[in-house]
This record gives sequence, C-alpha cells and structure tokens, in this order.
Amino acid sequence: MKLFLKGDRCFKDSCAIEKRNFAPGQHGKDRKSKVIGYGLQLREKQKVKRIYGLLEGQFRNYFEKAERRKGVTGDTLLQMLERRLDNIVYRLGFATSRAQSRQLIGHGHVRVNSLKVNIPSFQVKAGDVISIREKSQKNPLIVNSVEMVGSRGIPSWLELDGSKFSGKVLTLPKREDINLPVQERLIVELYSK
Repeated sequence: MKLFLKGDRCFKDSCAIEKRNFAPGQHGKDRKSKVIGYGLQLREKQKVKRIYGLLEGQFRNYFEKAERRKGVTGDTLLQMLERRLDNIVYRLGFATSRAQSRQLIGHGHVRVNSLKVNIPSFQVKAGDVISIREKSQKNPLIVNSVEMVGSRGIPSWLELDGSKFSGKVLTLPKREDINLPVQERLIVELYSK
C-alpha cells in the first residue's frame, strides 16, 4: 500500500509502488496470502507507525494516553498523532516528508509562537503559530516544498501564509479531517487483547 513516506517521489510515476506493486522475488506475483484476524490488526498498527515514523514504545505510549482520555480511543489516538509538530510542519508544506520535517525541527529551523522548538513530538494546540526562522526561509528545500504544497493540499484545520513562511493551527483535527487509509478500530482491538 502507498503510504507516501518518500516525499515528492510518491506523487510521481517513479514511485516504487506504482512501478511494481507485488512482493519481491521469482514468485512475488503468484503468492497471494490472505491476511485475517491478528494479522490484519497488526498490519494496521504497523501502517500507522510507519506513516508517522514512530517506534513501538512511542506508539504504545500514545495509545495509553489516548485510552485514558474521554472519547473514542481510536479517534483520540489519531488526533494526538496529527498534532505532533513534525506532522504539522509536513502538513503545512515546509517539508516534503515527515522525516524531512523531523530533521528541520531537530536542526532548529522551526518556531512555535516565535519560540524555538527542537522536539518533533511537541504537541501543538489550537491557535499556535508555526513558522520558519528568518535565516532558513532562503533554504532551497523549504522554498521548493512551499511551492509544491498546492498539489498536495493543506487540511482545513490549518492555515498557511506562504509569503511569510508561517502557518496557524485553527482548530484541533477531527476524524473527518484526517484522510489516512487507516482503520483505527483494528488498532484498538489489537491493544485491548
């Protein structure tokens, strides 16, 4: 399944999934295994972990926090993952992938409410303003990413000001705003065993 992990390459014809969408090896096209039960739940969890670039322990912590909060656990989990700073930088278009956004944050290029934040897992709140520091606004990677964000689109809960290299979190994301091919119900079932 296409998870858009490689930035711009995933939007072009050179994407590996587009070129060869079957398992590697001599019998890759012939082997069709049916995934049921536990395997399906595990695959959904692994998919979300890879989309957001999390390790197992980090993902487990997010799940436990989501479980303690009021509301639907699966929706709360996805909302918490969407509110991570590295995801917001990617969604605003300052980076072409979440891995690249993590690197930008780690190197100190990103400001939240005009304060330097170098922790990719930082949870943003409604009303926060995310911007790129002035020196970094000339960086060709960031400039190209902002120019190409139109093809990818910006979620309705975010607002981008491309000329100032800043964006604002208008509201917290709802499940309808998160357009990922994920069945969070299966993840909750997996951890509830």
